[in-house]
Amino acid sequence: MPDTPPWEPGLLTSLTGVGPGPAAGDKRVALRTALAAATAGGQGAAIAPLVLPGATDALGARLVEDAGFAAVYATGAGLANAGYGLPDIGLISQTEVADHAGRLTEATRVPLVCDADTGYGGPLAAMRTVRLLERAGVAGLQLEDQEMPKRCGHFDAHALIPSGHMQTKIAAACEARTDDALVIIARTDARSVHGIDEAIERGRAYAEAGADVLFVEAPRTVDELALVGRELAGVPLIVNVVEGGKTPQLSVAEYAELGFGVVLFANYLMRSMHLAGQEALAHLKEHGETASRAGRMASWEQRQGLFNLPRFSAAESALDREFGSIS
Repeated sequence: MPDTPPWEPGLLTSLTGVGPGPAAGDKRVALRTALAAATAGGQGAAIAPLVLPGATDALGARLVEDAGFAAVYATGAGLANAGYGLPDIGLISQTEVADHAGRLTEATRVPLVCDADTGYGGPLAAMRTVRLLERAGVAGLQLEDQEMPKRCGHFDAHALIPSGHMQTKIAAACEARTDDALVIIARTDARSVHGIDEAIERGRAYAEAGADVLFVEAPRTVDELALVGRELAGVPLIVNVVEGGKTPQLSVAEYAELGFGVVLFANYLMRSMHLAGQEALAHLKEHGETASRAGRMASWEQRQGLFNLPRFSAAESALDREFGSIS
């Protein structure tokens, strides 16, 4: 039997979502490499910040990768809003998130960081969450210290579990990993409940429990951001940019100067698409046509290019030939 497959070398590996892609372990190593570059020894130390845009679906994940970003964030608030038409108040379940994460990891070749809320319960639930998301191919996952049901960190009226209980949850989550490269991110919402000093103390405690990355949600001022960056230096730190939220909006370079190596724009893309969609539909309703707005939407070629139609078409043609028939 001929030993030559009927397709050109590299053709099937280019079919993201169908062909073989980067292994989950390789994506986790890539994320850890980026985080290592983003870890400051102190404020002013040279770091290479990781800009982490959020996506609500496979389209968003593909757009993030196509724009050249090194990783993508599966936003929990965005999933609730865009996937279910619900507010971010803890209504989406563990298995729904795991299923969603699997679709996004299949859609992109860059590492995916997944918002896993509270882990959907106590330590045992968090352990199962780790296993489900690990099997889904995520490179990192985020756990937070709110009570269930949780709320968006830029809402009001949060309730937290005790710091020691969160330490136990983090340690259990770390133990549940079958791949030690899986990144565990610990988020605290203590700033909104007890103040910035308690948030920093919780950050230290969570790092001691094994968290790889710390996420102090919603500092209120530049001075508070500076305090977090100074007091928690040496561990990769996330700042969450919520346009119109509680944290001051700075440039990526300014956040890096304050000690934050990961700058998260969790719902910037969704909110931009939200407004663009409203404007497009208003135009259709008013004018009854779309041709005059063609320059403000993706062209047919751009759309098919993003989803790699030419390579899929070439693969269909190649796979319709008999083994050994390549010319």
